[in-house]
Amino acid sequence: MELASSIAASVIDKIGSLAYQEICSAWVISSDLKKLELTMSTIQAVLLDAEEKQVKNRGLSVWLGQLKDVFHDAMDVLDEFECEALRRQVVKMHGGTREKVLDSVSYSFFNLLGFGYKMSQKIKGIRESLEELAKDRAQFHLEERFEDQRIGDRKREMTHSFVRDCDLFGRDDDKQKIIDLLMHPGDNCNVSVISIVGIGGLGKTTLAQWVYNDKRMAKHFDSRIWVCVSEDFNVLTLAKQILKSTGGGSKKNMSMDEVQVSLRSILKKKRFFIVLDDVWNENRNKWFSLKNLLTEGGQGSKILVTTRSHKVASTMAPGPIHDIEGLAENDCLSLFLRWAFNEGEEKQYPNLIKIGKKIAKKCRGVPLAMKTLGGLLYSKTEECDWISIRDNEIWKLEQKDDDILPALRLSYNRLPSCLKQCFAHCSLYPKDFRYSNLDLIQSWMANGLLQKSNKSAQELEDIGEQYIKDFLSRSLFQEFEDVGTFVTFKMHDLIHDLSLYVAQNDYCLIENINNSNNFEKARHVSILDHNLGVDAMIAFLNKLNNSMRTINFSCEDWATAEHSFITKPLVETCISRFKQLRLLNLRYPRLEELPSSISTLKHLRYLNLRGNKQIKKLPESICNLQNLETLILRGCEELEELPRDIRKMISLRYLSITTKQTRFPTNGIECMCSLRMLYFDKCPRLESFPEGIQRLTALRFLGFQNCESLNSLPQGLKHLTALEVMLIQNCEKLNLMEGDDYPRSLRRLSIGRLPKLVALPLWLKGSANTLNFLTIFDCHNLVVLPEWLSDLNSLRKLMIRYCSRLSSLPEGLAHLTTLRELEIVRCPYLRRSCERNVGKDWPNIEHIPLVKLI
Repeated sequence: MELASSIAASVIDKIGSLAYQEICSAWVISSDLKKLELTMSTIQAVLLDAEEKQVKNRGLSVWLGQLKDVFHDAMDVLDEFECEALRRQVVKMHGGTREKVLDSVSYSFFNLLGFGYKMSQKIKGIRESLEELAKDRAQFHLEERFEDQRIGDRKREMTHSFVRDCDLFGRDDDKQKIIDLLMHPGDNCNVSVISIVGIGGLGKTTLAQWVYNDKRMAKHFDSRIWVCVSEDFNVLTLAKQILKSTGGGSKKNMSMDEVQVSLRSILKKKRFFIVLDDVWNENRNKWFSLKNLLTEGGQGSKILVTTRSHKVASTMAPGPIHDIEGLAENDCLSLFLRWAFNEGEEKQYPNLIKIGKKIAKKCRGVPLAMKTLGGLLYSKTEECDWISIRDNEIWKLEQKDDDILPALRLSYNRLPSCLKQCFAHCSLYPKDFRYSNLDLIQSWMANGLLQKSNKSAQELEDIGEQYIKDFLSRSLFQEFEDVGTFVTFKMHDLIHDLSLYVAQNDYCLIENINNSNNFEKARHVSILDHNLGVDAMIAFLNKLNNSMRTINFSCEDWATAEHSFITKPLVETCISRFKQLRLLNLRYPRLEELPSSISTLKHLRYLNLRGNKQIKKLPESICNLQNLETLILRGCEELEELPRDIRKMISLRYLSITTKQTRFPTNGIECMCSLRMLYFDKCPRLESFPEGIQRLTALRFLGFQNCESLNSLPQGLKHLTALEVMLIQNCEKLNLMEGDDYPRSLRRLSIGRLPKLVALPLWLKGSANTLNFLTIFDCHNLVVLPEWLSDLNSLRKLMIRYCSRLSSLPEGLAHLTTLRELEIVRCPYLRRSCERNVGKDWPNIEHIPLVKLI
């Protein structure tokens, strides 16, 4: 049972938040909450130890599962207070006189006799359940530990410098690139650092060993030193290891001063090569303390670091980073067969080799995975054994301590508790899925996984972006692509296996209901078996936990067909059974109407109806979803109008709309002051936006796409100081050239398919100090780019696509030193002008690190 400590931390953080304390003070239950927080904190102190020891103790796993259920119940009760507070706020802001009087009476009743007492009793019941469970912890002999403390049996075994040539597969190019960097004389500093970065099991240490033992290294450097660092970056210990490796001798009780004197003396003027293997340290002070002891080395001295984290690499130094990738398919098979058979034996089993090719492919180029699965099959020559490995998920197979899953789990164990649940949530998406930052952050937010401290002024969206950057830095996300208004990325298949492993029992990805288990206790499910009929799907829903928080029926943004099983009876089943739902994803349904009972899902924070081409009207009751943060109506092409009281959805942060409306009524969208993202797509009749958009002071993203009748942007954009991203696409009547009522602090702008655009609008200069990403595409009447483009002194990426009449770039681009990437796609004249070394515009862009001409 993973995640218990993370869920406990979320509950405790919520109780301690200033906003929550303010809400609960109205019901005079602060003392009850304080007692609950104290009880939970006492239990939380041993949860990290319990989670790591449960592997060998079935009873401990059951105990953690029981605790987790109570923690979830606690979160549900805490959310009840927020729901009631929001309801009161809506009545106060938008209710009529009669509603306010009735609510005042009912609120007094709730306060004195009903709501407050009921909640107090629930809190008391939860505390009693926890205290009862706490009595059992003594039998497990658990130790109190903080988040950053690790226990010894989870550490990786110490590495060494030796490797046999016969153990090496497919790293010749990587080896040569590293050696070239090591042999390079470097800059003026005596010691420079090179980092090898990649996920666990990818062969970083093996590559470093191969480089270390190369004869050229022995000849080029006066001294070679191998140090296995692992998790404990203790400067004195590491300095002693280096000193010992140089032949200087190291006594057990040597002080730091004695060590540094000896080390500096021995290394003085010597060109050394040090490998620091398996580094996890992110503390720059510790690194500089070690590096300062090595500055006496001779010119050209090098340190080679292996790590799983780009953050660690950048902490060590701003030197070259070599991202190691998976092995080629042929090398994978060779390595797999090496571990599955004795040498030459595989030739006797051609059928097994055929199966082995598919097994090797599922390892996705990771050598340790090949060794793990090959080792499982060693001495086994029955086809059924090989087929079993081929057809099973890696995370379900038996693993030893030095196999792939335990190796990868070290990366998970190092995550802060706030990231562990977010990582587990990623298991709800299928393998090879390309995640979008926007949708993933909205999903995390819906489940309360984005943690904000009392002192932080950060927006939740910014916290989510930081989480994604953290995952990317730790190599848990990869294949990052920035497409202008959003970013996408993937998980390596083996990292996805890790997410499935840590998420089991809480999160369940169901791609075939006939081959699924462990879903009965799950609180988050993705049901992606689209071969089911309505009755079969409803029957399956009735087997799920009543306390479900996430139901996801589709992941893809683009569907080839509607999901015929998503009908009104199915949605009614979800509504009637799962009252704790936070996220309901109904992409591409076949719904003629949304049940009015949707309003009973008072905890719902995310509702996705994208691509529903049959629904014509939404029930007015949907406006009672005061907790709703994300509402996606994009692609609902028959939707005639938005609900009249949509302004009552006071928590809504993200709204995407497709509608037949010509204009929106006043006192509607422009009153939704919590909006951060507002997106209009396929609104063919929409002509204008009502006055008052300046009220949306928190708005950060505004998009208009496929709005053919739109003749002007909303008035008041210059007052939206938080607006950072705009997307304007395929709005043929829109004229961007007039007036000065435009945003002044954009960071990203994407404009395309605008027939009236003959030049970039001058108002863009208002964002000269902030704009860092500009995309222009399918603007066939755009003939020239302005000279003032070089005034955009924060611009880092410029993408120009399908602009057939553009033939040159402004000369001033040569002075735009901030520009790091230029991409030109299907612009024949412009491409010719920018050809490397020969195009007339090449001198103006040769300073740009990355130029793509397609």
